[in-house]
Amino acid sequence: MRVLDGIISDRGSKYAVAGGPCATEDAAKAFVKELKRQKKFAKATHNSWACLIAGEPVKNDDGEAGAGMVIVRMLERAGLHDHIVVVTRWFGGKHLGGDRFRHVQEAVRIYLETVSDRA
Repeated sequence: MRVLDGIISDRGSKYAVAGGPCATEDAAKAFVKELKRQKKFAKATHNSWACLIAGEPVKNDDGEAGAGMVIVRMLERAGLHDHIVVVTRWFGGKHLGGDRFRHVQEAVRIYLETVSDRA
């Protein structure tokens, strides 16, 4: 599990991104459960995630409507299969509107760069 914390901050909201290998939907749910064992992530407002398993999208917005699909699209473009990406947001008290999707995209982009750096 790779976790990149404190990568984006906007109007009080803070973002982190995490990811790792994932071959089944049960493994994805276990990954998120393991991430939430860290108290900080358990208290987050949203832990939105997605992965492509056997070419099929599996996602969960966790209350951040549309965030899972944003992650799916970026994984499809990157050709990254059997790998989960979780974007975590701690709400800072001010609504971000459409900027929240830009932040989800940026978080995934940052994560994908770390994956490609290791390849």
